[in-house]
Amino acid sequence: MALGMLVNGEWKKTRKQEDEQGRFVRPETDFHHWTTADGSSGFKSEAGRYHLYVSLACPWANRTLIMREIKGLTDAISLSIVDPYMGDEGWFFSNREGSIPDIVNQAQYLREIYTRAKPDISGRVTVPVLWDKQTETIVNNESREIIRMLDTEWNDIAKSDATLCPPDLEPLVDEAIDAIYEPINNGVYRAGFATKQAAYEEAVTELFEALDHWERVLDKQRYLCGDRITEADICMFTTLYRFDAVYYVHFKCNLRRIVDYPNLWGYLLDLYQHPAFKATCNMEHIKLHYYRSHPDVNPHQIVPKGPIINFDAPHDRADRFALVEA
Repeated sequence: MALGMLVNGEWKKTRKQEDEQGRFVRPETDFHHWTTADGSSGFKSEAGRYHLYVSLACPWANRTLIMREIKGLTDAISLSIVDPYMGDEGWFFSNREGSIPDIVNQAQYLREIYTRAKPDISGRVTVPVLWDKQTETIVNNESREIIRMLDTEWNDIAKSDATLCPPDLEPLVDEAIDAIYEPINNGVYRAGFATKQAAYEEAVTELFEALDHWERVLDKQRYLCGDRITEADICMFTTLYRFDAVYYVHFKCNLRRIVDYPNLWGYLLDLYQHPAFKATCNMEHIKLHYYRSHPDVNPHQIVPKGPIINFDAPHDRADRFALVEA
């Protein structure tokens, strides 16, 4: 699998993304500034100042969209959505249904946003990107950090008083996010982009061991950290939502589907049917992206019609467990 990257500010259409054992290696993100309520970081949380670049297909970007919805920040933070197809030129903006062109920088390609922030940058061009209109730079492109700052540093602006990482739960939330990242969130990519059999089998084994573990946890409690939705649930949801339609087939994560796990399936339905989660979901963009953008995995780029999945199906999570709203 060869995807593009910037090298000293110049776009290269291919990059190596596996080690000598054929294991997929995900490089670190580049921008780690924070917006803060008091402005001490140099990036004060202010309505109208920041712009979010996302893909509806990307699970990492989907995290930030969910938090933006839950906190009631849709009017405070403007949005651009790239086209779902990512070819040799990387993420780009279009007028496809569901996409939103770059209304802030009028860029054609997302990589232009990266080189505006740092002209000689070397690295991947990824979503999400939180852009500061005032200083004209990227604040952050790490989804986990963006959802935490939106959750904790925007309360004076947010229309909702929901909190998904209350101080008393912060250690447990961070522990859960850490626990699901490598085997599940990144694990599906480690399986799908593996270039050797042993690397693939290692990733798939760890993935399903982790899913089996959380199936047992969710037999005893409604959400990953107990009886309320937290940031950890956002991080789990965006992978589970894509699993049966994409990862099961396209990335060969086919020991079991999520629908085959009674507790994980009910948990997924429970989260999806929350209005803030559902509002960010676009299965058409998801399938178009994965099945068309990875020609080494799917050479003919045929997008399957199925599977038929009813995410609005009834579930018993509310009956089994008492709900504490976020």
